Amino acid sequence: MSQGNFCSLCSLTDKGPLSVFLYIRMQNWGLNTYLYGPKDDLKHRLLWREAYSPDEEGQLRTLIAEAQSRGLRFVYALSPGQDIVFSSSSDVTLLKRKLRQVSDLGCQAFAILFDDIDHSLCQADSEAFSSFAHAQVFVTNEVYRFLGEPPVFLFCPTEYCDSLCSPSVSKSPYLQTVGEDLLPSITVVWTGSKVISRKLSLDNLAEVESVLQRPPLIWDNLHANDYDSRRLFLGPFKGREPQLRGHLSGLLLNPNCEFEANYIPLHSLGSWFRTGNDENKGEGKGSRLGMRGVDSSPLMHRPSGQEGEKKRLNQSGQCHQPPPGSRSGGGSRDQKGQGRGLCSGKGLLSESQVRLLVGLHYLPHEHGPSAQKLLQDLTWLKSNCHLVSTNNKKSPPQVEEWRGRASRFQSLCEDIAQLHCSVVGGANRAVLYDLYPYVWDLRNMALVAKAFVCWLGCGKSTGVDVLGMESEPWVFKGGVSGEVQMLLPIGNSSELFTHPPPLFPTSRLYNIRPYHGKDKVRGTSGHTSTSHPDIIGDRCLGPCLALCPEYGFILEDELGVCGCVLGVLDVRSFAKRCQASWIPAMRDKYPLKSGNTQVRMSCICKQGEYPDSLLYHFPSQLRLDALPELVDISVSRTLLATLLTALKANGSQGVFCEVQPTDRQRLEFLTKLGFLEILRGEARSREGVVLGRLL
Repeated sequence: MSQGNFCSLCSLTDKGPLSVFLYIRMQNWGLNTYLYGPKDDLKHRLLWREAYSPDEEGQLRTLIAEAQSRGLRFVYALSPGQDIVFSSSSDVTLLKRKLRQVSDLGCQAFAILFDDIDHSLCQADSEAFSSFAHAQVFVTNEVYRFLGEPPVFLFCPTEYCDSLCSPSVSKSPYLQTVGEDLLPSITVVWTGSKVISRKLSLDNLAEVESVLQRPPLIWDNLHANDYDSRRLFLGPFKGREPQLRGHLSGLLLNPNCEFEANYIPLHSLGSWFRTGNDENKGEGKGSRLGMRGVDSSPLMHRPSGQEGEKKRLNQSGQCHQPPPGSRSGGGSRDQKGQGRGLCSGKGLLSESQVRLLVGLHYLPHEHGPSAQKLLQDLTWLKSNCHLVSTNNKKSPPQVEEWRGRASRFQSLCEDIAQLHCSVVGGANRAVLYDLYPYVWDLRNMALVAKAFVCWLGCGKSTGVDVLGMESEPWVFKGGVSGEVQMLLPIGNSSELFTHPPPLFPTSRLYNIRPYHGKDKVRGTSGHTSTSHPDIIGDRCLGPCLALCPEYGFILEDELGVCGCVLGVLDVRSFAKRCQASWIPAMRDKYPLKSGNTQVRMSCICKQGEYPDSLLYHFPSQLRLDALPELVDISVSRTLLATLLTALKANGSQGVFCEVQPTDRQRLEFLTKLGFLEILRGEARSREGVVLGRLL
């Protein structure tokens, strides 16, 4: 491949329409090469020996012809390294047959990839070749000659970046063999200093070129996200100076798995290439690559003509409902009309929302401004929560600083919720289904973080475990969502946060907040008395709300309260307080009368019957309730995670709850969140199943 041929690499599941759309965009942006190497084509890697069927041939032929009709070079890649026997004439013949089949479909460029495989040789290969590198080079040269020495033929070595070289790039026997024995017209693929390189330097490339005895072709994984299902990279192509082009034979960009997520990466790659051309011609000085030049993004709409000049982007795609929690939690859900619970956006993201989206899903080594602000503020608010504790002796300015930053943090979390709403209501459904898992994940994480900060602001943290646990970097992934999670006291409990998104996206807005005294507690089932309408609430929820309201959280949507979760930090002390104050008060409120025995309150506090062995490991208790129409299970999970965060922050090491054996839905829900059965009814005087989990 000659100098200046800069390419884009894509791995798509759809070999038809999506690839055509990609070709059109590549053509418009000046990119010229498409490398076919999808892992979901089993005959690319796992079943590389098998020939394509007639139907598969037809798909590949169409893909190749479509690329060539738009002036794009189609490179077919094969990965035989996992199980090939290099000394086997049969395997080499099958490799040649496979590439010849693709050649007969019109393909004129090829790649053989030996990345991410074991360095060891089988016994037959050890007897035939002096080293692993000699075996790979022999087969690659053989196939290259068999195909008639095509003008583009790529070789991906097993040591394909600095960090994989042993002992170093300049002293690697493997790379030295590749440089000396691989035919000079074959191009070698390289990723930089690491598999995912933050920057590419001229010094590094000069060293690689010297060892390989040819300019490398960069296979850039800057935007690849196949290694982490919770990460997406919408940021620009950066960290690669245009001057690098003079030391490369080409550049391939390995993009996000999601097609629509690659608009900015590929657009800015084209800008980078054009900038290099301008500099070579002495026409430009290298413009900065960022959000400029994305006016035709599929996420946005920019009106044209005189009318467009009058309309601002931020007038489209906005949600016009008041934010959740803007009215009293006791408001009736029946006061609003049916359907009002959904975001009424017009399907267009504002420019500020696009910037927020990109900033939250930026690059592997770098967060955008919005993500940086989110993480910095949460870290600071946690570290300084003592400023707003009930025992605080600090001066008012310090308290005001904490509350000001908390307010800005909560506002950003609300913007994330609105962004989720707008993406769901977007006109481009392809964008929705590509981006939805990521904005949904971040929305749920923002709900927990916002509620946690609100809880800290109430001065209810003792600071026992508010800073969470230190973990090695590889313990948890997840981008911004993962980092926010790790800042929470229960950050290591990944099962509470990593669930697949719902099959049908919903744009309903939710809010989680601490319980406060004006919230009304009413019974939703059971027998009530007209003279005692509060009996169910007093019996089921009253003790928790009266004696430990700091562990009560309310879930709201646009229609009002739709769920709650209550907790008890220390069941032993709670039971004593119930006996001392709550039960006597209830006996006064509901005096025992003949024929009215259903209002006896002696059963209201049964904590004393849990064995000490259970309470030693699971000192805390919870109760979770939601209205039947709440179909988004992820919100119930998020509500539960909020309570567990608060309990853990104040020192709890374990929590339990009691579920009726017939409530299969609740049992399944809690089991998926890491709760295990720790006590059955036959061991006690009640029928419930006790589920617990450590924190």
